[in-house]
Amino acid sequence: MLRVGLTGGLGSGKSTVAGLFAAHGAHVLQSDAIGRELMEPGQDVHARIVAHFGNEVVLPDGQLDRSALARIAFAEGRVEELNAIIHPAVIARQKDLIEDIALRNPAAVVMVESALIFEAAHGDGAQWQQRFDRIILVTAPEEMKIARFVRRCADDRKLTEAQREELEAEAARRLARQMPDDQKMPLCDYVLTNDGAVTELEWQVDQLWPILRIAAR
Repeated sequence: MLRVGLTGGLGSGKSTVAGLFAAHGAHVLQSDAIGRELMEPGQDVHARIVAHFGNEVVLPDGQLDRSALARIAFAEGRVEELNAIIHPAVIARQKDLIEDIALRNPAAVVMVESALIFEAAHGDGAQWQQRFDRIILVTAPEEMKIARFVRRCADDRKLTEAQREELEAEAARRLARQMPDDQKMPLCDYVLTNDGAVTELEWQVDQLWPILRIAAR
């Protein structure tokens, strides 16, 4: 089995890359999806978030108010408090899922998609060298990352200039909390550049996939 960490900053296109690898046969675990699952009512992570941040982050149906939580975490500078609750639980869940896949398929390529592989400083997050056999970085120019974030948030809605500027500022704030790509590159085994047509990205994935398959044997 080969444990691969797939990382990249906000708007880099790592989810697109993950989808391309999944089409080849990789077992992709999405950190964000795992985090959302663990933040559901009844989960320990949900209870700890409410206990720490208060009932203002809870909707009437018991679900977390993600907008309120994001505002508190990013705008009020409390993201590390939130990460200290979520990251260890997500990493532990990833470990369990990887072990389960390994039992079923010892030659599998398991890919963990996460924006914060290097930045996670809580629990086992700092031990990324022990968690992964290979690291792939997806990179793109900063202005392209911001534009993708705005486009994703807009979701086909026409934005006012003020709304666009607000989203651009939010993207810049989030990117500022992530390690720059030029600092990540020396720590990575492979770098995929996502600054052009999707066919160019597909070609890069197609070239890398056989290398990962061989390493998994």
